[in-house]
This record gives sequence, structure tokens and C-alpha cells, in this order.
Amino acid sequence: MSEGRGRAGRARPVAVGPPRRGRSRAERIRAERSRRRRRVALGFAVGLLIVVVVAAAFVGSKLWHTVFGPQNDYTGSGKRDVVIQIHAGDSTTAIGETLQSHSVVRTVRAFVDAAHGNDKISSIQPGYYRMRTEIPASSAVQRLTDPENRVGKLVIPEGQQLDDTTDVKTNAVTPGIFTLISRATCVDLDGDRRCVSVPDLRAAAGQAAPATLAVPAWALDPVKRMGDDHRRLEGLIGPGTFNVNPSASPQTILQTLISASAVDYVKSGLLDTAKAMNLSPYDVLVVASLVQREAKPQDFPKVARVIYNRLAEHRTLEFDSTVNYPLDRREVATTDADREQPTLWNTYVDEGLPATPICSPGTDALEAAEHPAPGDWLYFVTIDAKGTTLFTRDYQEHLANIELAKHNGVLDSAR
Repeated sequence: MSEGRGRAGRARPVAVGPPRRGRSRAERIRAERSRRRRRVALGFAVGLLIVVVVAAAFVGSKLWHTVFGPQNDYTGSGKRDVVIQIHAGDSTTAIGETLQSHSVVRTVRAFVDAAHGNDKISSIQPGYYRMRTEIPASSAVQRLTDPENRVGKLVIPEGQQLDDTTDVKTNAVTPGIFTLISRATCVDLDGDRRCVSVPDLRAAAGQAAPATLAVPAWALDPVKRMGDDHRRLEGLIGPGTFNVNPSASPQTILQTLISASAVDYVKSGLLDTAKAMNLSPYDVLVVASLVQREAKPQDFPKVARVIYNRLAEHRTLEFDSTVNYPLDRREVATTDADREQPTLWNTYVDEGLPATPICSPGTDALEAAEHPAPGDWLYFVTIDAKGTTLFTRDYQEHLANIELAKHNGVLDSAR
């Protein structure tokens, strides 16, 4: 048996290369650090990949909805007409929210973006506006800034009364407050013109409970004494500019106007001044209405003093304006037959103040009624077309002044 073989004749293994020995501690530490770095790098790469995938999905979703989903804005000319209200102090965002809630624009953001840089937006006045539903935001901006689309704006001049009046000499008709309200409520919606009618306003004025019309407490008793006569509200709607809702009921419209006017009367000091004068606020309002109709502004305080002087001496006022009031006409002088007609307003027949104001007095007339000029006058008459008015306490002098007025063509008959 030859050398190099086992007992079974198999070849023995032969060692190749240097002898094997274990790694040092430093080598093991370096290897572990390397493995940790590889794991961190792998984790960061996976996390970054997840972020990229999520971001891509989000952007893709937004792009999908932008292209294929619901749009951020409407297109076209809209569906139907609608009236919306802009409140005092509304921001562009608040206006956009109102428009969105009425389906005028699809989103507030679309409206805000469309309004950006448009100076007219900041000058939009509080009030009511005719719009259309489902229109582009740019169209909504254009409509809001067009004065033609504002509706419900009511302007009541000083000295107006509830009913229309006719000038006897010219036959010119001055629209009353009811007519002005009716005109302010007219609006065209989808080709259909809608207005609150004068008869409906007059009916509400006479039939609705005073409390539901917001009649102030200081006017309740005289209003109730008038029963269902619509003139019971005379003077309680003051002059000024108002916004009325074209879609509101006649009762609600009157309530809104009376309530706003009552606030203005309180601000003017009517209640406190009347108390100091030992008069009711309603009586001072009646006096102011007489002053408004009987004189030019420069003579208001003097005319107020004549009224108070005559009342203090228990004299009839004898004002032609109170004769003309229930006749719904305007005329400087009246006839004997007119002055003999017994009405609730005829101050030739009855002593004291008429049953109601005869118009809506302005600020100057109300100020004169609250602060009359000092004087002892009992009579006055306008003597020329310029409005020159002479005041006196002496009746004979007053008769001479009347003759002067006749001579100048101002009067046809004596007061």
C-alpha cells in the first residue's frame, strides 16, 4: 500500500493558501458600521420613493379633477334671475359667500380671484342686486358693478306725503311715498316685471296691526285713533335713502321703513326735546310737518313759533296746507268752500293740531319745531314769488300784507 492514501485507499485533503485565522475586533466594528449605513440609505431611499409616489398621486388627482372633474367656475349665461343682498361692511369674501349660497358663483375663491384688482368692487353700495344663477365669476363681478342691476333703492324727498298730490295750477303730479316704494320694488326677473302695488301698500298701512308695522310707542295712541285709515302712518316714514327688498311683503316693507325712521327720529333728539317742551314727540312731528309745507327753510323757525303761539292762545291755525292735505293736492290758497269742509285735518274748522302729520318733515323742519325762533307773531303770509314772508302779531297789518300778496299774484283769496 503506497503513501498518501488512507486505509480505505481514499486521497487525503491537502491544505491550500495561508493558514485561516479569526477577524480582529476593529474589523468586526467596521463591518457592522458599513451594514448600518447600507440599511439607513436603503430606508431613506424607500421613504423618498413613498413621498414621490404620494405627491404624484395627489398632483395627478388634482389634475384629473381639474381636467375631468367639477370645474372651479361656471360657464355660460346662467340659469335664472335672482335678487341678492349686499350688507354694509361686506368684504369681497363675504360677498362671494353670499353669491355662492345663492348659486350665483360656483366657489368663493373664483369670485375673489375675478374681483382682484377691480377698484369698483370696493365701492359697491349696500342694497339689493339682480343677478343670475350659475354664471362665471367674472360675469358676477361685472353685474355687481353695473348700477343698472341695483334694485330696491328708495329715495324719499322731504315734504312728501303718502299719497300722490296734484298741483292745481299745472296739473303736475308729485308721486307720494306709496308710489315711490312701488317703483323701488319693481324688478325684471326672467322677463317678468314684478312690483309691490300701491293698493297693496295702502291696504297694509290701514289694516295691519300697528305693532306689526313697528309703529314706535310714542305714536301708538294717535295711530290707533285713526282706525283703518291708511293716513294713520303719515309722517312715520321719514325722508331719506332706503334699501327695500323687492320680494318682501307690503307689511314687511312698511315695517322696515317705519323702524328705520323711528331710529332717525330718536337720533335727532325728538323724544328728549319734546319732553323738555312739555309736548308729545308725535305733536312735535305734526308741527314739523306743518312747518315743512307752510314755509321756505329760512322761515321755518318763525313759522314754528307762530304755530306754538296760536296754540297757546287757543286760536285755530287756519293753514291752507291742512285743508289741501286730504284732498291730495298742493295749492297756495284755498276756497271758502274748501275751508268749510269738516275733516280731521282742517285747521280752519277745528282748534289745535291736525289728527296726523301732513307730510314727512325734513331735518330742518324738525329742528325748527324743536327749537322755534323767539317772537310774538300770530300771522304770516308769503307776498311774492321769491318766497318773501312777512310775520306780525297785528291782525290789521296782516290784512295789509295779504293785500300785497294779492297784488303780487301770490294769493287769489284771503287767508
